[in-house]
Amino acid sequence: MRVLLTNDDGIRAPGIVAMYDALAGIGTVYPVAPLTVQSATGHGVTFHQPLMRSEVQVADHMHGVAVDARPADCVKVAVANIWPEQFGEGSRPDLLISGMNAGANCGINVIYSGTVAAALEAAFLGVPSIAVSLRLGSGRPKWDVAAAWARRTIDLLLRQGLPGAHECLSINLPLCEEEWPGGKKKSKYDTASYSRGESAAAGPMPAVKVCPMNVHGLVDKYERRVSPSGDVYYWAAGGGLDFRGTDAGSDVDELMRGAITVTPLTFDLTRRERVGYWAGVVGGG
Repeated sequence: MRVLLTNDDGIRAPGIVAMYDALAGIGTVYPVAPLTVQSATGHGVTFHQPLMRSEVQVADHMHGVAVDARPADCVKVAVANIWPEQFGEGSRPDLLISGMNAGANCGINVIYSGTVAAALEAAFLGVPSIAVSLRLGSGRPKWDVAAAWARRTIDLLLRQGLPGAHECLSINLPLCEEEWPGGKKKSKYDTASYSRGESAAAGPMPAVKVCPMNVHGLVDKYERRVSPSGDVYYWAAGGGLDFRGTDAGSDVDELMRGAITVTPLTFDLTRRERVGYWAGVVGGG
């Protein structure tokens, strides 16, 4: 099996490196990911700027292709050009894995997430996909342990074969962390916070729950500030997991209870039960 590995935190992020290591033995894993952090860029794509490509050696064990673009761009150009150039004309990935993201992508956050956008783009193009995201807390993420959980979950999902060509599954992993060395919190994008084999074992794996996404909005908060020149601006200050409501059995509910959640997603935004109604409104005019 050949796996296209991508993310939205950038090709040097600790999460993608941990996933690369955890996927050892699954087949050929070929990373194509954004050159820089593209968190929360959603499903944006680029049309009027060049998509610059560069070969990147991450640490001493992971080599990949960095594209100076958004996550969906990376998938598009990988499937259309980079993959055939690497593996032969007409070839396509058997599976795309996007992540591991630094931060949960549950509930309405799937709309904003570049990690999920990359997976949905692959599914739209006919490549089955899995997005992987890790809930962050105040501690130091155990990237290798979380990636081991993700690998076990992926193995469960693949027990009966690959998902369908246009299927997308989103995995969210619960908190998996320890105190920062010296009590000092680092950036979630700090690659120094991950080293191969930093934890001895993955330990007991949380329960895996297949569940729908929570559909309540976020509680938006912005600080009003004034620049030195007197201009008013606003700085986002809300919590990424602070929802207006949480439905029992939803991905947010189960994740907060400590479960690994799996949510099937689709790129088709049609509200089919309302098609007939609106057709009647239009036709009755």
